[in-house]
Amino acid sequence: HAGTTILPLLSQVEGASFTEEQIAALSHRIQFGGDEVVQAKDGAGSATLSMAYAGARFTFSLLRALTGETGVSECAFVESSVTDAPFFATRIALGTEGVASIGGLGELSGFEQEGLKEAIPQLISSYEKGVQFVKK
Repeated sequence: HAGTTILPLLSQVEGASFTEEQIAALSHRIQFGGDEVVQAKDGAGSATLSMAYAGARFTFSLLRALTGETGVSECAFVESSVTDAPFFATRIALGTEGVASIGGLGELSGFEQEGLKEAIPQLISSYEKGVQFVKK
């Protein structure tokens, strides 16, 4: 989840409307925001607080679902057939057994479709490198 493998779906933000220039600028900031944090900290840290918050939020949602609350969903990087990549991040529904269902991508803008085409080969390559690392 770095750089261009992060695919902001700004076209799916309800009630928002962006120009092409705003989409390009916002997408870049979202994709490379972690780099900005490292630069701001002069190399002395990273965006760990954001990762910790995301982990805590997911854990609380999972616990709610495991105890029977319905309608609980989060975005997660899971094994799926949504794209050609064996793992991909989409919205998932959580239930008493864990992942109840894996959502799709929804309708993508042309800009997002191009971003997806760029991201998939990189995700597949990262997956393959991870598999090789584990086999060693």
